[in-house]
Amino acid sequence: MPRDFEPTLHTDLRDEMTYSGYLGLDTLLSSQHPRSDHHDEMLFIIIHQTTELWFKLVIHELSSVLDHIAKDELEPAFKILARVKHIFSQLIDQWSVLATLTPSEYVQFRDVLGRASGFQSVQYRTVEFMLGNKDARMIKVHAHDPAANAQLTAALEAPSIYDAFLAHLARRGMPIPAEVLHRDQTTPHETHPGVTAVFKSIYSGIAAHWDAYEMCEKLVDLEEQIALWRFRHLKVVMRVIGFKTGTGGSSGANFLRKMIDHEFFPELWAVRTEL
Repeated sequence: MPRDFEPTLHTDLRDEMTYSGYLGLDTLLSSQHPRSDHHDEMLFIIIHQTTELWFKLVIHELSSVLDHIAKDELEPAFKILARVKHIFSQLIDQWSVLATLTPSEYVQFRDVLGRASGFQSVQYRTVEFMLGNKDARMIKVHAHDPAANAQLTAALEAPSIYDAFLAHLARRGMPIPAEVLHRDQTTPHETHPGVTAVFKSIYSGIAAHWDAYEMCEKLVDLEEQIALWRFRHLKVVMRVIGFKTGTGGSSGANFLRKMIDHEFFPELWAVRTEL
């Protein structure tokens, strides 16, 4: 038996904001353009487009975190970082959907990708730079795209989340070494025993440094989730293409394997041994 149709439901939507209009679904749902006739290419496209949408939100959220830290407001950043961690949880789960693509299926349309590769994702590289994994050489991949070049250059030259947090701790009077505070921020942060010592004092005096302690843990939460995402990425690549060279020219699985042990916030891991 059909349920009652509630009389208060709006059915005349002429000149009104609609669900489709608000979300721009005409554009979003018409942005899938398979280049082969293979059934599974649609899956491949949508997984990667969805990932880019999540990356857009991650950049939006991390930009807000940077604004709060610059204003010495750590507490509002906690919820935002927790949200970003959960976004990466969603991204981890997405790999399970892509893993349903078998090697026999993928090889039938892989050639239509040409040199296109996730390695070329401007948003992914922006996230990496915002978290501190900076490498100016990566911008050369986008020399043909002025907008992408400008976006990545800005992220390269801006303080990372970690740089901003260390500067905040220095403003609070904590002895962050001067060579760390005034280093070239277009390069990756390198582990410094003086920074580890500062974190040791925070973890040893939680009551006096509660917000800084909580910030440390939120960053560790996020990095752990990203490491899990990277590991899942590696295993799906191995499952689907084995150890073939990537479409963008990388060594594929071997390239991804190198990234699993990368640490954005090295002293936050080193301090655990010191306590």
